[in-house]
Amino acid sequence: MATAPTLEWLDPGTLTVDVNVRKDAALTPSFVASIKEHGVLEPVIAHRQENGTVHVLMGQRRTRAAVEAARPLIPVMVMDSPEEAERIVTQVVENIQRAELTQADEADAYHQLSLIGVSAAQIAKKTGRTKITVEDALKAKSSTAGDAALGKGCTIEEALILAEFEGNQDATEEIESVLADEPDQLHHVAQQLRDRRDRAAALAALIAELEAAGKTIVEDAGHYEGEENLYVSAARCSDGEDATEDDANAYIIISNWQGEHSAKPVITGWEALGFTPKHERYDGGSSAQKGPMTDEQKVERRTLIENNKLMISATTVRREWVTALLAKKQAPKGWQYFTVHAITHHSEVASGYDGEVAAHMAGAKIEGEKTWAWNPLRDHVAKTTTRPEFSLIALICAGYEKTIAKDSWRAPHQSHRDYLNQLVTWGYTASETEQIIIDSGK
Repeated sequence: MATAPTLEWLDPGTLTVDVNVRKDAALTPSFVASIKEHGVLEPVIAHRQENGTVHVLMGQRRTRAAVEAARPLIPVMVMDSPEEAERIVTQVVENIQRAELTQADEADAYHQLSLIGVSAAQIAKKTGRTKITVEDALKAKSSTAGDAALGKGCTIEEALILAEFEGNQDATEEIESVLADEPDQLHHVAQQLRDRRDRAAALAALIAELEAAGKTIVEDAGHYEGEENLYVSAARCSDGEDATEDDANAYIIISNWQGEHSAKPVITGWEALGFTPKHERYDGGSSAQKGPMTDEQKVERRTLIENNKLMISATTVRREWVTALLAKKQAPKGWQYFTVHAITHHSEVASGYDGEVAAHMAGAKIEGEKTWAWNPLRDHVAKTTTRPEFSLIALICAGYEKTIAKDSWRAPHQSHRDYLNQLVTWGYTASETEQIIIDSGK
């Protein structure tokens, strides 16, 4: 049976200060001086163990300052000895409420709790944090890179991203550079790195598959006379018939605007093998390309491809951001005008929205098969009358999303600017490629 706490005056030097969830005691000279002059005004909370030692639960900073200030006695409220998990939880909650706990200390506290068997769900319930926040902190803490990042003052979110790319030195250096110079671009750069990693993995897998099958891989191919390698689709056999893939003796790997890779059959040494091009270059006094691209054209082409890839990465970040925005308890400020303006000025967004994208944004459960008439947002709205404004905002945002293509930065439309500017007003950070669209209206 629990006994009532007792207020005792004890020598701070005799108290045991257990491992605190706040590592930085922050014993500033001014704080120590205050304790030395005025003493400890707010009692320290502690518990006495069976062997008689008194362990501090709350007030480690005050206790250490009193020792440093050589205070002979301080007030201590002695209570029953709690379980270790409850002791840590109590400290976490107290420091969170006082806004004194760094994210590194918070992650460390969650880690301590997990080690003694407290689940993420239980930690979240006791501390008032979301389960996702706790899980992210535990993931970051379990990684060498993430733990080191927390120790350097990174947030849990930043540490989690560094943990994700642990072992990839180039990616780590790029993230650290962004954190130092452009921290608001972190999510965009992280998504670009993910997409780049996925494309590289897909390319390596395709190359391995071709090499395992004994296929020759060439770097370039064309459709006309003068090319070293000729696409099978542009070749004709010596008997006048169109060449087929069976005539191919090599492959070229093509990457589309989405960064997806595919192998196209080509014929290398086609002239010696008796093949001829199916088409002649058109040069009827026009500016049609004749011969290989110039260096300037190659640079322009690379810029086009790179910006398209960046736009794809930005789309992932943007949609995730809208989803998080619509997961909040209150709809964003000004949503009424945003939706009515979209419907009256850009009517296509309401009529052409993607139901699956909208459902994701609204946090709706997605069920059923993807048929012609499939629309999970419509199904969601039919099942519930709660939070209709969130479904409406999701519908409009999904409509705008459908109109934005990977190359919209080349010829931005007013609807794209209206949409991105509204997201920025709500707190979204545009990527450099999205900023091209925004700035096009200035």
